[in-house]
Amino acid sequence: MSKNCLVIGASGGIGRAICERLTAEGYKLLVHYNQNKIVIDRLCDVLPDESILGIIQGDLSTNNGITTFLEGLHFPIDSVIFASGKSHYGLFQDVSEVEMDKMINLHVKSPWVISQHLLPYMIQNKFGHIILISSIWGEIGASCEVIYSSVKGAQDSFVKALAKEVAPSGISVNGVSPGFIDTSMNDTFSEDDKRMIMDEIPVKRAGKPEEVAHAVAFLLDEKSSYIQGEMLKVTGAW
Repeated sequence: MSKNCLVIGASGGIGRAICERLTAEGYKLLVHYNQNKIVIDRLCDVLPDESILGIIQGDLSTNNGITTFLEGLHFPIDSVIFASGKSHYGLFQDVSEVEMDKMINLHVKSPWVISQHLLPYMIQNKFGHIILISSIWGEIGASCEVIYSSVKGAQDSFVKALAKEVAPSGISVNGVSPGFIDTSMNDTFSEDDKRMIMDEIPVKRAGKPEEVAHAVAFLLDEKSSYIQGEMLKVTGAW
């Protein structure tokens, strides 16, 4: 069975860890980034040459960016991992409508449109995987992260609903719901804030990007084919 995988957001901490894990599992990757070309080049330097199908740039926070991205998809894709995203911290009443639109496009519309684009090939082959990296806030919500919590909640619902629709065609749709992971997304927190969060997490530490990547590899494994429409928590029991 072909193992061509599209990784959306490969330049982020979790995205890079996913790429490293999947190439070790024998996958061939089409890697996406928006702005961090240097990070993508460094990633490709450490991955086996034969594991990289190509690199594709795209600003998925805009309608034009999504359209341009789709025009650059020239490889048959068996699996897609949506690992891109950005947080938004601040009072809800201070969020502009422009920022709302960007967050919806990036976290909700682009997974919709890209999945819609890839599904015909997967359905024809009776095989495929769609995995979204969501967040613990998609389930329980977070003060001062209302927009981020909202779009992650939409991702959770998308996973659960689409899984029911395409499971008869041999396609699995699942998500991974990380808690506090040690990535640059959390650089906005002060050291005191981080210590307070660690005190709340039963395992007393931040998660590692490699632990999220392990969950993704688990969901992609053929032995996990009966897992459908699930959000796999990687939270340290937070």
